[in-house]
Amino acid sequence: MADSEHDIEQMAERVADAHGFLHIDDKTAELAKLDEEIAAPGFWDDAAHAQGVSKQASNLRETIREYDEAAALLEDARAALELAGEDEAFAAEADDALARLSDLLDALEITSWFSERFDGGDAILTVNPGSGGLEAQDWTDMLYRMYVRYAEKKDWKVTILDVVPGEGIGLDKATIQIEGRNAFGMLKSENGVHRLVRISPTDDKKRRHTTFAGVEVLPVLPDDIEVDLNPADVRVDVYRSSGPGGQCVNTTDSAVRLTHIPTNIVVTCQNEKSQLQNKEAAFRVLKAKLYEREEQKRAQELAELRGDRMDNTFGSQIRNYVLYPYQMVKDVRSGVETGNVDAVLDGDLEEFVIGYHKWRVSQ
Repeated sequence: MADSEHDIEQMAERVADAHGFLHIDDKTAELAKLDEEIAAPGFWDDAAHAQGVSKQASNLRETIREYDEAAALLEDARAALELAGEDEAFAAEADDALARLSDLLDALEITSWFSERFDGGDAILTVNPGSGGLEAQDWTDMLYRMYVRYAEKKDWKVTILDVVPGEGIGLDKATIQIEGRNAFGMLKSENGVHRLVRISPTDDKKRRHTTFAGVEVLPVLPDDIEVDLNPADVRVDVYRSSGPGGQCVNTTDSAVRLTHIPTNIVVTCQNEKSQLQNKEAAFRVLKAKLYEREEQKRAQELAELRGDRMDNTFGSQIRNYVLYPYQMVKDVRSGVETGNVDAVLDGDLEEFVIGYHKWRVSQ
């Protein structure tokens, strides 16, 4: 009984801490304002803005609901423990409530890590082959499937923006939009170069090959974010889709290529059914790339003023996937590793994603 009382007091402290680091009072006030805006006449006249506000309100409501659930579980555990002196069956109920409360508080603590501007929103994830020829194309396809499976396991929505088949096997590029709570914040862990070591399926001599693919993760920018993008600086080309899709996609000039002339950034989108939809999606990706470029430039200038040494995140190896001569996936930043390579490639990434963010917040 004494141990249970001690456990409850520890949980009470964690619940109180959660109220603080989740800023529940601020979120409650913010949600009240958003609900007033949603209830106002004409709210849905601007559909894009309305969807953004509704999603923001939904995220706030979910965080508050989870905190309220934690507080209720704490009270349930206390009540059960009081009754356990008369009926031992209530002791098991108290233990069960405490176990569920611990899991919920762990999840809330993870949520608190994603506090930067776009962390709570959606992500645009692109996989590109690095050195390795056909091997790199196959590796790009494997990573693409891994991220789609990971998103599905988390009940996130995946929209394919651009999937370009490789020459012979694999993919030459894959770009997807992933919509879900904290999708961008969590998937920032994947930004960088992923290294694969295995016996090549394309090598008749069955030699071991090392190949690379780069993963880029960008936020889907809200409509109220201003990006310096002059339409006159963008060349728009249309062409026939070469990727998977319905009959309409493959038989019409619906694919769109945008070239931002000042920076030479090229964005393609070919998986929507109409040229207009592809153009809108491509501009969404281009804006995200330009925003990220400006953010990196500002960070670099600030580092130079401070005399800091900046790590070159783009192009840096972040994780090794070894299939031969042994099996292991290891993140070089957090040190998280597993021998269950098949599970990781099937989307069991949570340990690596959370492990990276634990490492990040401890730096």
